[in-house]
Amino acid sequence: MKIHFIGIGGIGISALARFMAHEGHAVSGSDIAESPLVAKLRQEGIAITVPHDSSAITDQDLVVHSAIIKPGNPEIVAAKKQGIAVQHRREALKTILWDKQVFAVAGAHGKSTTTAILSAILDATALIGAEAKSFGSNVRFCEGREVVFEADESDASFLHANPYCAVVTNAEPEHMEYYNYDLLKFQDAYRQFLDMAKVRVINAEDELLGQYGGEAIRLYPSRDITNIRYELIENEPFTTFELKNLGEFSVWGFGAHIALDAALAILAAMERMGLEQIRENILNYRGIKKRFDILRRDRDFVLIDDYAHHPTEIEATLSSAREYAKLLGLKGVTAVWQPHKYSRTIDNLDRFIECFKGVERLIILPVWAAGEEPQELDFQRLFDRYSPMMAPDFATAQQMAGLSSGLVIGFGAGDITYQLRAALG
Repeated sequence: MKIHFIGIGGIGISALARFMAHEGHAVSGSDIAESPLVAKLRQEGIAITVPHDSSAITDQDLVVHSAIIKPGNPEIVAAKKQGIAVQHRREALKTILWDKQVFAVAGAHGKSTTTAILSAILDATALIGAEAKSFGSNVRFCEGREVVFEADESDASFLHANPYCAVVTNAEPEHMEYYNYDLLKFQDAYRQFLDMAKVRVINAEDELLGQYGGEAIRLYPSRDITNIRYELIENEPFTTFELKNLGEFSVWGFGAHIALDAALAILAAMERMGLEQIRENILNYRGIKKRFDILRRDRDFVLIDDYAHHPTEIEATLSSAREYAKLLGLKGVTAVWQPHKYSRTIDNLDRFIECFKGVERLIILPVWAAGEEPQELDFQRLFDRYSPMMAPDFATAQQMAGLSSGLVIGFGAGDITYQLRAALG
């Protein structure tokens, strides 16, 4: 087929484009602006139009668009005029994954990490909503029908993922605007996802997942994951833990949440391989870009980039950062937070105010609006318990606060990742 992807510069849809190109289809794409990912896709032989333009639509068999693309997009309009099939990303999954044995990983938090760990264990084709450091991409191609896929609940696209094995890390309400703020509708989507799979692996201590009545492999983290310890191996962070009666496992990264993600991946992988192979293969996981991503590590200074943009994620990552700082002998953790979306910030405001407990300093950057209309938020007053520093960008914050020692960690799903990297020169 000839397939055109609108919004190809997005991390999720670029994975689908790469996968279909590898499958032998002729792939093209477009995006609103140039980006490092767009440049990389061009290097891989994919023709990309920037910005969106009707001329990009020629004789394709299918046009696939990302969730943020509007019906009035000139390429969608041109495709419909020419009678070319147009599909939302979630609908296209049926075409892309229909003949694969899919290990689909879903959840509000930890799904990228769990997907990457499971793909390392299974040594299988992987489509991840982040870049795995072990293979430097959001896609890896391996022989066979098995595909490890990060399944997105934000627009219920996980219901089109054709799961053979469904893994759910948690089902904390998130992206509720898609579900019209209807909790029952949100919960039913997760139940449908699990019901579709032959094998189900769930965090049974999650409030919703604990109520699931179907057959499943259930992980109870508080009793099944024991003797957690953190250690540095050649200055790299590793979490070691015991899982049920299966023995000890070590995985890259710090934190109880890393142990949980790894435990779910291990239980899913046991459907296909023995424990000793799992113990060996899990060591191939070396983290993912923008998740506890150690950008700089000197004797007295560490800079970390993290995608966390929800209070639950920030709390878990800060706990890991404190452990890492302690083992390195660094004093204090500075959090640099770029709030992501006004709606998310307001919906979770009380939790955001609480989640930075224990930081030595809190620096707050302007809200990354992601297309939303600005709303009035007095961060200085709301977060006054931390005596926060307000800064227009990370470079200014670095100058104002003299960030040259200790552990500094940036949080956010906006452009803070590029600001941090620019600061490295």
